[in-house]
Amino acid sequence: MNIFVFDIETVPDVQSGRRIHDFHDISDDDVAQAMFKLRREQTGSEFLRLHLHRVVAISIVFRHGDTVKVWSLGDEQADEKEIVQRFFDGIDRYTPTLVSWNGGGFDLPVLHYRALLHGITAERYWENGDQDNSFRWNNYLSRFHARHTDLMDVIAGYQPRANAPLDEIATMLGFPGKMGMDGSKVWPTYQRGDIKAIRDYCETDVLNTYLVYLRFEVIRGNLTEAEYQEEADLLENVLRDSGAEHLTAFADAWRTDS
Repeated sequence: MNIFVFDIETVPDVQSGRRIHDFHDISDDDVAQAMFKLRREQTGSEFLRLHLHRVVAISIVFRHGDTVKVWSLGDEQADEKEIVQRFFDGIDRYTPTLVSWNGGGFDLPVLHYRALLHGITAERYWENGDQDNSFRWNNYLSRFHARHTDLMDVIAGYQPRANAPLDEIATMLGFPGKMGMDGSKVWPTYQRGDIKAIRDYCETDVLNTYLVYLRFEVIRGNLTEAEYQEEADLLENVLRDSGAEHLTAFADAWRTDS
């Protein structure tokens, strides 16, 4: 069993913003604010189009064999190309089941654009059956195939009006939900140079996704309640043994609310 639960955090791609909109001779923050303003005028929201997001963190929960691991790809000094390359390298190596919350609508399209920008090769990810016939009927790219399970999409029955935020679903199920940050704070946190805080936040978000996935596996009949408890205990032990303050805080909040 190779389960690869993932979440990304992004900031405005100010370099592309400069090129596309001819924003020259102004600071990165001014470029970002101008991009937000243009988007707000177009849609009423500052949420940028997906090709204008730059990845600053990818966090993973990897369930493999009898182990589970939680971490962020690369180190705090890693550039975007290295982080994205590591993500696709993991897929090439393990051919895991990808699990996300809104990964089909946000995370993966962003990663596609960043891979395109940096020239990142990911043969296994893009396989659709031409080289491996098993991928013809189950690949990462088709919406209804299982190699990528977008929990938000699947649980909502592929009905956008039924979509729900991860934070609310996690909280509803007794998991911690957002802890100390949300997506709107990533850009100012990045400007302060606090990459660690962003990575820590991303790791707690991906833990919420993993726990929701375990509950989803119960309703699918893939885990019994006893097996679910075993998976939960394994994860809790890993979090408490990590020595990382944000992971032990997550375990405390989770088990207190359970």
